[in-house]
Amino acid sequence: MTKELIIANCSGFYGDRLSAAKELVEGGKIDVLTGDYLAELTMALLFRMRLKDPDKGYVTTFLRQMEQVMGSCLDNGIKIVANAGGLNPAGLAKDLTALSRTLGLNPTIAYIQGDDLMPCLPALRESGEAFVHLDKNISLASSGLKPLTANAYLGGFGIKKALEQGADIVVGGRLADAALVAGPAAWKFDWKKTDFDKLAGGYAAGHIIECGTQATGGNYSFMEEIPSYENMGFPIARMHEDGSFVITKHKKTGGLVSKGTVTAQLLYEIREPVYLTPDVKVRFDTLDIKDLGDDKVLVSGVKGEPPTGFTKVCINTMSGYKNSMTVILTGLDIEKKAGIVEQVVFGLLGGKDQFEKTDVTLTKSGNFDPATNDEAFSYLRLSVMDKDKTKVGKLFSSAIIEAALSTIPGFTLTGPPSGETPAILHWPALVSLKNICHQVVVNDEVHRIENKIFPPSVERFGAVASQDKTASAVSDAPPAGPFTKIAFGRLFATRSGDKGGNANLGVWAKNEQGFAFLKDFLSIHKLKQLLPDMAVFDIERYVLPNLFALNFYIIGVLEEGVAASLRSDPQAKTLGEYLRVKIIEIPEYLNP
Repeated sequence: MTKELIIANCSGFYGDRLSAAKELVEGGKIDVLTGDYLAELTMALLFRMRLKDPDKGYVTTFLRQMEQVMGSCLDNGIKIVANAGGLNPAGLAKDLTALSRTLGLNPTIAYIQGDDLMPCLPALRESGEAFVHLDKNISLASSGLKPLTANAYLGGFGIKKALEQGADIVVGGRLADAALVAGPAAWKFDWKKTDFDKLAGGYAAGHIIECGTQATGGNYSFMEEIPSYENMGFPIARMHEDGSFVITKHKKTGGLVSKGTVTAQLLYEIREPVYLTPDVKVRFDTLDIKDLGDDKVLVSGVKGEPPTGFTKVCINTMSGYKNSMTVILTGLDIEKKAGIVEQVVFGLLGGKDQFEKTDVTLTKSGNFDPATNDEAFSYLRLSVMDKDKTKVGKLFSSAIIEAALSTIPGFTLTGPPSGETPAILHWPALVSLKNICHQVVVNDEVHRIENKIFPPSVERFGAVASQDKTASAVSDAPPAGPFTKIAFGRLFATRSGDKGGNANLGVWAKNEQGFAFLKDFLSIHKLKQLLPDMAVFDIERYVLPNLFALNFYIIGVLEEGVAASLRSDPQAKTLGEYLRVKIIEIPEYLNP
């Protein structure tokens, strides 16, 4: 196709590579530069920033990136679209205007508002919006929690309107991550709100490139496939009018774009194969991926369905304070040493019941007759949470220090005493789109975006792939032998991440033969056998045959979300690699 829109993404999170914007602008032709900076935790961090300075609350590093590329983008007609506005898109737009004047430039800057529900939260409650927790099924009011932030996810048609009004730079707050691609594509190709298949393609492309280099080889399981990790290229989506697209990266950059890297990102932080957005329901179980070679992957056939009429709200509430410290245990009698430290520390603190929540985790090295001092280490992690920050802060860390000379031989810590940090509880809920005032401000003119509500419809492409919370169906015919043992990850790749207090674990095979074994072998029951610490949680399993993939959704494993979790990996980043190290028995014909 000759008609295309080249969209590049320079950021997967607040703190991503600062030079990426300049690298994308100078590394080859692009039409739109996007940046995704917001996560559930980021909104909490921006809240703390705005408490200190009411004029802030946005991603300040975005200004530094714009200082580097604003002039080049204007010279080359490159549009800039980002959700860096965080809690204060108007403030970011104001400071971008000041920056442009300092640089001697005159861009048209638009900002999108309406995602911040805090000013109207009481009125919305009175109108019937209960903000029911998506996992706990209880209303926000009955929880007794006090909201700090409440931001609804906005779709891509505000971005479209801003670009139609001549904006060179568009910034928003809680714009849906994938809308950063779907919006510009809708503008370029004049997609309507009923162009569900085309919009689904735009959102699928947005989901693939929203996390930056995760689509170009970053965090990818099959590390041996990555030619180089140096100067890893950021992802580019070459969008077509029909909603198909090619994922690629600039030449002479590190990393890899392949069917595998694209599959990995499609499976990241999802639940069921129907990917919900404010504008369209995207059917990930309909798309086709074709590896074109030379770091180019074609994605086509994405089907879409009318949206639900609701959008997700990211509500952050103050749950209290938390703290963790880790004691190094060395050599013999590890369990006995751990018990002594735990008993003494909490004895000094007056007992575990002094805190609303405690967690004690022992991680053993497992090395017998270690070859080095470090190989003899095991780790005891002590964590506490409470609304009283004094107990969680200095009192807690002081008790551990006081135990240093009066407990076990070899007592030492992984780091100095730590202070308390806020435990921000994430409250995911839904709000009707009819109650969202989606607005675009360009040249001091306010444009209202109509939130079209579609009537409930029958799914066009069949039911969602099967879900079972207790066990998964397996084939009656067992795989043919002979058998051999192998690490799970030598055959299968994974990608895991956080969804509030839940985690997703995507698993896929390289080919149809591997998938035939995988879908029968890896039931929910088998997953709980392989990962026994997951056995206490409800788990959903979804099948995506077009991706040779399964997706597991583990409910409650991350407790109340990343900022209020006492787990050592509160974002579930390591969960996939934990599964890949497990030894399984496979038919010998599958042995690579």
